[in-house]
Amino acid sequence: MAIFFFVVISLFAVILALMELGRRVGVRRRKQDAEGAHEGLGAIDGAVFGLMGLLVAFTFSGAAARFDARRQLIGQETNAIGTAYLRIDLLPAAAQPALRDHFRNYVDARLGYFKNLGLDDAAARSELEQSIALQRKIWSESIAGCEKAVSPATTTLVVTSLNEMIDITTTRSLALEMHPPAVVFWGLGLLVLASTLLAGYGMAEAGTRSWFHMLIYSVILASALYVILDLEYPRVGLIRIDAADHVLVDLRKSMQ
Repeated sequence: MAIFFFVVISLFAVILALMELGRRVGVRRRKQDAEGAHEGLGAIDGAVFGLMGLLVAFTFSGAAARFDARRQLIGQETNAIGTAYLRIDLLPAAAQPALRDHFRNYVDARLGYFKNLGLDDAAARSELEQSIALQRKIWSESIAGCEKAVSPATTTLVVTSLNEMIDITTTRSLALEMHPPAVVFWGLGLLVLASTLLAGYGMAEAGTRSWFHMLIYSVILASALYVILDLEYPRVGLIRIDAADHVLVDLRKSMQ
């Protein structure tokens, strides 16, 4: 979270400084050519501001969509684990206690992984490795139990639910890594800085600078970029996806 605040404060300062720089360039230009200082610049200003607005809307929409997708995956994983856990009842009674313990530890490891993600990478990695090891144990012991089951349908039901439970972890891992290419963020930053210079240049027509408008413009742009970054990394900043983890926590509580 600290790094995001540093980024947004730095952006605010840079935007404000560039706006003042653009204004000073505009004032100097007006002194040199009072009538032609702003001639023929409307098309350029419109193109830059329009492209910036388009890219902001594009990145914000994509970030919001990915945020919702990651939140939905939490529910899907919870359903997959819950189904697999219930189907342990189909296996021989002797195999059930150990498997139930593995499932409890598995859910704890998954919760620990996402809790530490972005805060303690070493702890998150340890929890992830533990969950992978528990997946192997659950799979091997479930298959051994299926071999002793009477009905072939038991094998189908148990194996299918375990496959879904394991596959969703890969899907969630990929979802965490899904972000726009870095060039998109660099392009957005470049357009924001260019539009700031142009905005400051346009303010040179006024006799005195308007700190009110300059501050509002800087705050809005910096805040918009912060929200985009926060949505892209929902376990680091203020906009967090942690609230959706309660469904997995509730599932763990039900595993008595």
